Amino acid sequence: MTTMPVSSAAAPAAGRGVGPLLRAWREQRRISQLELALRADSSARHISFVETGRARPSEEMVLRLAEHLDVPVRERNALLLAAGYAPRYPETPLDDPALGALREGIERLIQGYEPYPAVVVDATYQVVAANQGILMFLEGVADHLLEPPLNAMRLTLHPEGMAPRIRNLREWRGHLLGQMERQIALHRSEALRALYEEVAAYPVPDDATGPEAAAGEGAAAYPYVALPMLIEHDGRTLSFVSSISTFNTPMDVTVAELAIETFLPADPVTAKYLQNRSD
Repeated sequence: MTTMPVSSAAAPAAGRGVGPLLRAWREQRRISQLELALRADSSARHISFVETGRARPSEEMVLRLAEHLDVPVRERNALLLAAGYAPRYPETPLDDPALGALREGIERLIQGYEPYPAVVVDATYQVVAANQGILMFLEGVADHLLEPPLNAMRLTLHPEGMAPRIRNLREWRGHLLGQMERQIALHRSEALRALYEEVAAYPVPDDATGPEAAAGEGAAAYPYVALPMLIEHDGRTLSFVSSISTFNTPMDVTVAELAIETFLPADPVTAKYLQNRSD
């Protein structure tokens, strides 16, 4: 498994004070002061005082409010710093010996998933691990996109990447950009926003088609349970649906920002082809 350090995502500036930051998170989540107070076993008056700077929340209160506001782990550290406390969550490099068991578990997981493709990415879609199944997606990708660090969004949407072979590019592109938009709203990452603006500006061919027209002979006969990625490979069109897994209740920033994306065959034709390749 190839690993590399997880890149840092931008966090809210600590100099603003914890009150305005908490208010911004609350407003983004569309939760009233009263609702947040009820969730956090506090009072609307105290929440108001914290947000306006009239009261300094305890370290426990900062963490409790962050939990009920579903603040990502990296940004919880930023809230603690803004309140005058030490960060609670470490950011351990993925190649650190302390994460050895995690790396081994991820490697076993994605290798066991073969012949189906699987990839592991960080918060800005840098590829930190992948299995052999992913190689079929990289057919014809320009060399400069394969230079480390690999970025999954660039590989997929760049006109010299996978994009020319994705037969339902408009739909798949829309799915990926929507996914990034939701993550930007959650994480407030400037690095992720810069990546989004870059890949969203890539040109889309005028002849990019929808999934029904692009499915091709055979595949169109099968109903899709989710939006598939239809990709040309070795003279045929393969169809995949993807699933993304993250770690529950992470206590480390690096671990919190890892995502494992696996691709399942979306029709029997693709499943049979992959099985034959592995025999």
